[in-house]
Amino acid sequence: MRYLILVSHGTFAPGLHNALGMMAGSDREDIRSTSLLDGMDVDTFRANFAELVQDITPEDEIILTADIIGGSPLTTALDVLTEKGLLAHTLAIGGMNLPLVLTAAFADADTPLDELEAELTGEAKDQIKRFALGGDEDDDI
Repeated sequence: MRYLILVSHGTFAPGLHNALGMMAGSDREDIRSTSLLDGMDVDTFRANFAELVQDITPEDEIILTADIIGGSPLTTALDVLTEKGLLAHTLAIGGMNLPLVLTAAFADADTPLDELEAELTGEAKDQIKRFALGGDEDDDI
């Protein structure tokens, strides 16, 4: 099975998970999230993440998305995955947004992770652009 896991600082990952559920289905057990909340120590986050992935096996694959590269949620999650022997089948991406996780949620499960990376990051980047408003400044939007 392939899992999509979202991690972040604050409530970003659970909020994004909620928005994703509106489009991809809120009952999907292959999509999970947790976060490092304000005032939470890293050991508590580590325990929460370990519980989140406790049933994932080395035969499974993981797409791990995080708010930023190098942040405690991503580095701690990677430490836990390493300890569980799951890193070899993990694609980790920092800078998550809704287009990225939506693309991951609907990705073909047979697409190899290394090929999927380009699709996910490409979609995430393509959706970041200025929205052309057009018209005069006095026009209503």
